[in-house]
Amino acid sequence: MRTEKGIELWNRAKKIIPGGSQLLSKRSEMFLPEQWPSYFKEAKGVEIWDLDSNKFVDMSLMGVGTCILGYADDDVDRAVRRAIDMGTMTTLNCPEEVELAVLLLKLHPWADMVRYARTGGEAMAIAVRIARAYARKDKVAFCGYHGWHDWYLSANLADDKNLDGHLLPGLQPLGVPRGLKGTTIPFNYNRIEELEEIVENNDIGVIVMEPTRDHKPENNFLGNVRKIADEVGAVLIFDEVSCGWRMNVGGVHELYNVYPDISVYGKAMSNGYPMAAVIGRGDVMDMAQNSFISSTYWTERIGPTAAIATINKMLERNVPSHLCKIGNTIGENWKNLAKEHGIKITIMMAIPSLPTFLFRYGEKSQALHTLFTQEMLKRGFLASKSVYVSYSHNEEHIEKYLENAAEVFRIARKAIEEGKVYDILKGPIAHEGFRRLT
Repeated sequence: MRTEKGIELWNRAKKIIPGGSQLLSKRSEMFLPEQWPSYFKEAKGVEIWDLDSNKFVDMSLMGVGTCILGYADDDVDRAVRRAIDMGTMTTLNCPEEVELAVLLLKLHPWADMVRYARTGGEAMAIAVRIARAYARKDKVAFCGYHGWHDWYLSANLADDKNLDGHLLPGLQPLGVPRGLKGTTIPFNYNRIEELEEIVENNDIGVIVMEPTRDHKPENNFLGNVRKIADEVGAVLIFDEVSCGWRMNVGGVHELYNVYPDISVYGKAMSNGYPMAAVIGRGDVMDMAQNSFISSTYWTERIGPTAAIATINKMLERNVPSHLCKIGNTIGENWKNLAKEHGIKITIMMAIPSLPTFLFRYGEKSQALHTLFTQEMLKRGFLASKSVYVSYSHNEEHIEKYLENAAEVFRIARKAIEEGKVYDILKGPIAHEGFRRLT
């Protein structure tokens, strides 16, 4: 397989774009340094063609969780093309933003109002701004990964290890104003005692967390967080940018019967088109009027149009049921393959449609993950630790993926036994990504 064009362009990009890409998760070094195809020419369903015309089946990030229906979904793209033909931006507002708000509130009866953005990170910044305005308090207790904005990265101003388990170890909050020191305080998922200690020693106005990601809530964790928020008068924000829409059509918090004051959505809600939403209680959300939260391109037409088409298709086809079925099949077969080949792995499936496995070999683990990606790429698959299942993944894709994964597990086992894991790598070890303790 030849991937020279993609590699060459990536090396050029790193000289003129800081980091090579706009997204950490898409850097080639996160997958397979010096070998990753890096760029796509075309994509449809779960298939991607790179610049060298190689065809790959995406058993990895599926647009980093955005394309829940699959690449270039016919129904969503048809709606978007119609919107383009009619005009996407004018002095007047598009009616689709009202239609989408009605749809989102119908799916979440506890909520009263909606604001929009176009990315998850900025939507989280909006949510925190609104919550602070309502609470009239600066301090935020948070758990997990929530984007790149100052409110979040300021956690490392107080202690440069605060984000080690939530984002990246050793992250330097360069460019974040020192005046934000001490305004954000981390706690770990399922450790309610940590949150209790935080609110006892700080005047917390906002609590931010993902309701679930890699781990399920234990011992009524979400309910206890809700109780603490009520007791101290804090606004509770659920970040559903990654977990939303994957277990049900809407927020996963609905399945746990625990309701936030604000919930934030992005990624999968619009199948690859930029869109994000902040929904919440009317009295909380209306505080946006007393702050200044405004942006021209939050009013364009394509995002809401794509979201309406995506959500309606998820409702019509019961998409989350398919996602969970495929995800459970992948997870169960990882477990069987690991047992068959004597490979030590840990599997995380709190959200069945986001299965993740981790090799458990200490310092060699990341090298083994790199080996897995390397060997699966040779076999025509974009593969990594996680699979973001889409509606376009079918049983045939999974069968072929697992057949090839079995071959790679055999290679990995032999390399472990012979002490040759590093020897059979064709390039450097992949960099590690987010360490989200949620």
